[in-house]
Amino acid sequence: MGRKSSKIALRKGAADVARGQLYTRMLKDVFKASKGGSAELSANFLLKVAIEKAKKFNVPREHIEKAIKKGQGEGGAGFQDIAYEGYGPGGVAVFVESSTDNPTRTVANIRSHFKKCNGALGNSGSLQFVFDHKAQFEIVAEGINEEEFTLHMIEAGADDVELDEGYFVVTAPKEAFGQIQEKLQEIEVTPEDASLVRIPNNKKHVDDETLVQIEKLIDFLENDDDVATVYHNLENEI
Repeated sequence: MGRKSSKIALRKGAADVARGQLYTRMLKDVFKASKGGSAELSANFLLKVAIEKAKKFNVPREHIEKAIKKGQGEGGAGFQDIAYEGYGPGGVAVFVESSTDNPTRTVANIRSHFKKCNGALGNSGSLQFVFDHKAQFEIVAEGINEEEFTLHMIEAGADDVELDEGYFVVTAPKEAFGQIQEKLQEIEVTPEDASLVRIPNNKKHVDDETLVQIEKLIDFLENDDDVATVYHNLENEI
C-alpha cells in the first residue's frame, strides 16, 4: 500500500495486521533510521520517532535494540541502500527502497516478485517524474488549534497541512525536514510519525483483476527481508 494509506491502516486497525508483519514494519523503520544517523536519540530525530512508534505497538525491547545495532553496522557486514523502480500490472508505478548486504540476491528476488505478478523491473531513474521526494509528519490533532498550527508549519516551510481522521499530515520539501522538526520542538509538539516519503504526482486506476495482482506484488515486496519501504501510484484503495 502507499505510504500514507499504510500509516492510516496502522493507526486505525493494528489488530487487523498480523503481529509478525506489524513488528517487521516497525523494526524496518527503526533499522532505517538508525542506519541513517546516530544511535543517540538526542541526535537522531527519525530514530526517536521510530522507537516510540515501535513501543506503542508493543514491539519487544530486545528486537528494537537489535534493529538499532544492525543499523549501526554492529555484528555483521555493512548494508547498502539501493532503490529499485518498475511497473506492476496495469502500468502501476512501484518504487522500492531496500537495505541489503547482498545486492545480487536482492535484485534477483525483487525482479522475481515483479515477474510473478506480471510486472517488470525497470532502469534506475525511470520513475523520477512519477514520485516527488518529500518530508512528511503526522501529529495527533487533539488539543491543537488548527489555524495556529497550520501557520507555524507554513512558516517553517511546509507545502501542505491536511487534517486527516484526527491527525495533521504535514508535507514539505525534503530539504525542509530539519526546519519542520525544529518548529515542532519549539511549539512543544511531538509527531506520531516523521519520515522522508515518495508521493506520486499522478495516480493509476486499475480493474479488479489487475488490483489482485498489484496486491500480491506489494505483499511479496513488503515481506522481503531486504525491502525497507514500497511506494506506488495506485489510485484504488487496498
